[in-house]
Amino acid sequence: GRFLGQTESAKAGVAKTEMGQIVQALDLFKLETGRYPAAQEGLEALIKNPGNVPNWNGPYFKKDNIKDPWGNDYKYTNPGPNNTPFEIKSLGADGKEGGDGPNADIVKG
Repeated sequence: GRFLGQTESAKAGVAKTEMGQIVQALDLFKLETGRYPAAQEGLEALIKNPGNVPNWNGPYFKKDNIKDPWGNDYKYTNPGPNNTPFEIKSLGADGKEGGDGPNADIVKG
């Protein structure tokens, strides 16, 4: 049981680190294109041009897909809450909103 808890805690650390890298990729996307990806374009816009995006010079993220350590898609919203430009969220080990410990949501924005 204790080892499983350490594994989930390590995955949460990986998610936080990766989310920081995603934020950097989003900032570079904005620097080059003049905007963050729209909600419907999602984080996929960091990997391939979603269409007619002038000055897109990606990929901005060096993975074929952007999934959290539990294999779930990161949730991306644009705009984010409280006048933030965006929010990225991992739903944790259980893949559901809310939760405690390893099931807790991890949010960056």
